[in-house]
Amino acid sequence: MNSSNPNPLNDKKVIRAWALFDWANSAYSLVISTAIFPIYFISIAPDSIPILGRDFSDSSLLSFSISAAHIIVALFAPLLGGMADAGSRRLGFLKLFTTIGSIACMILFFYSDAPLVWLGLTAYIIATIGFAASLIFYDAFLPSIASRERFDAVSAKGYAYGYVGSVLLLLVILFISQKPELFGIPPDTTIPYRIGFVMVGLWWLGWAQYSFKFLPSDKKDETQKGLLKAGYLEMLSVFGELKYKPNLRKFLISFFFYSAGVQTVIYLSTVFAQKELGFESTELILIVLILQIVAIAGAIFFARYAERNGSKRAISLMIIIWGGICIAAAFVTSKIVFYILAFFVGLVLGGLQSSSRASYTKMIEREDEYNSYFSFYDLLFYLSIVFGTFAFGFIDSLTGNLRYSVVVLAFFFVIALVIFIRVDIIHEEVLPQSKNS
Repeated sequence: MNSSNPNPLNDKKVIRAWALFDWANSAYSLVISTAIFPIYFISIAPDSIPILGRDFSDSSLLSFSISAAHIIVALFAPLLGGMADAGSRRLGFLKLFTTIGSIACMILFFYSDAPLVWLGLTAYIIATIGFAASLIFYDAFLPSIASRERFDAVSAKGYAYGYVGSVLLLLVILFISQKPELFGIPPDTTIPYRIGFVMVGLWWLGWAQYSFKFLPSDKKDETQKGLLKAGYLEMLSVFGELKYKPNLRKFLISFFFYSAGVQTVIYLSTVFAQKELGFESTELILIVLILQIVAIAGAIFFARYAERNGSKRAISLMIIIWGGICIAAAFVTSKIVFYILAFFVGLVLGGLQSSSRASYTKMIEREDEYNSYFSFYDLLFYLSIVFGTFAFGFIDSLTGNLRYSVVVLAFFFVIALVIFIRVDIIHEEVLPQSKNS
């Protein structure tokens, strides 16, 4: 982190520009990764896809594609993190990966039938890489635009912008798909959803231009030499230090397992509902909308719960709820019950991620360790997505039954809870309970 930042901290216009990038890129997060593309892919792709003499189900191949994208990001995360910390190419790389991701989303328009499955998967993988890599540089701007005591508030503003923006775009795409004749689109075609992919790319790239205009400019006086080696050495250094920090090590191991479960649910829950329960596309999109709306209230509720009862209790409770959701999903046969489960997913969706990051911050003992430890945290997060989605796809391809894959996710949460209850979240202040509370 470079303290010689010529841009004033806590500037409202700059913070708005930073938060608006979340408004822009959350369109990918909701529409492409969760709400529409997984549903579209399962409906378009062949049920069985041959690769190297073996047949893979469409759902397992989608899982492996998510894994592949995040393996690539994880491999380059130390290098990208080093570049982000140096700051000399931060805005440039944010523009680069935003452009790559948004164009890949628009290319999905040409994925119109089964023979083009590899075009669809390739564009999807590239879009996912663009999204994940851009977040590394987006997050790195936070210390440059806000003072430390405002990190939580500014970060929450970004999340809020992201929820609202992505839901608005999803509603527009849903309206087009339900009323195609109003736009001169023939009914019973894939065109509305393919237009939706183009809209995501345009939305992401278009709104990002405002962020690019007002975010701090790149520094021109620093070199990028040696960042690849330095980045990987930094990761190894943090890994080595964890041997002497058992409390933090336990937290990170638990974080890895419950993140694997959470992120796999985010990416593949609509696939499960579509294949196992026969949900139609519009029903699934409605579920995602409910989930997003509930997630806003859930994040607020668990933030207040953590303030009064401590982050450890809040995170433990959310892990238990997540595990219960997965166990119930493995046996659910009713659409109504699945709607109820979606409500609970929304309740704990934002809260667990936000509480985890806040708790991890409290456990970092020195401010000068912030960058290196959070780079390691981000690397572990990407690897957890690889682990979770690969396990989901592997069990699916092995058994041909997605319910067994969901049971594996439940085990992830059990392992996470067993480890987490032994964690002591240090440097945490809990608000005193009033007599009437």
